[in-house]
Amino acid sequence: MLDPESRSVRWATYAVSVLGGAALWEFAGRRANAAVAAPLSATLLRLWEMIETGELRASLGGSLALFVAGFGIALLTALPFGLLLSRARVLRVALSDYILLVNAMPMVALIPFILSIFGLEMGAKVLVVFLFCFFPVLYNTIEGADSVRPELIEVARSYRSGEWAIWRDVMLPGTFPYAMTGVRQAIGRGLVGVVAAEFFLSASGIGQLLMTSGRNFDTAGLLATVLVITLLGVALMGVGRALEDRFTAWRGLAG
Repeated sequence: MLDPESRSVRWATYAVSVLGGAALWEFAGRRANAAVAAPLSATLLRLWEMIETGELRASLGGSLALFVAGFGIALLTALPFGLLLSRARVLRVALSDYILLVNAMPMVALIPFILSIFGLEMGAKVLVVFLFCFFPVLYNTIEGADSVRPELIEVARSYRSGEWAIWRDVMLPGTFPYAMTGVRQAIGRGLVGVVAAEFFLSASGIGQLLMTSGRNFDTAGLLATVLVITLLGVALMGVGRALEDRFTAWRGLAG
């Protein structure tokens, strides 16, 4: 844990960095063409207008629902599937090439294919977000499960632990930090998936707001929407980091 002086230095560094970035944005925005960039002051003013009119709230609500659905399904499937592939070597050998093949595909390129099968319904958008989120969680879960020392599993077996007990008491605690790294990666990719789904499928939510701002040459509105997406991603990844620290505090005690 950091001492108070180190913590103060860290926060001071953050503050200087943020203020410096804000000043640079303001300066560059004022010198650039209004159709290309907008200063921070104009962006924040446009953001406040979007909040007051309810435009942002309406768009953000639908996008968040889409993100939660796709991201949640990815978590519920990738975590147990990653553990299963780590424990069932035959299944892993049989499926690894297919998983690698799908992961190597540009997810955006799959959207027309998804459109042709599922149409413009909500399920198609959820599938897009799911695909963006699934693989970071899966690969990090597998890596975490592979990092569990075989000696721990042997000790558990020596105490007559069944397969479920090994998963619960050995595999899950050892895998959790790695899985949370995948979760944080999936948050960023999932937000990209939300925008891509709302861009290329039926326009709605944040994607529609970005399209409308771009078509109307509303640069301040466009940057305000991007800023909201960025801050949302940072906040969600911060929550993921806090959960990881909360549930892996035992690692510091063990060290």
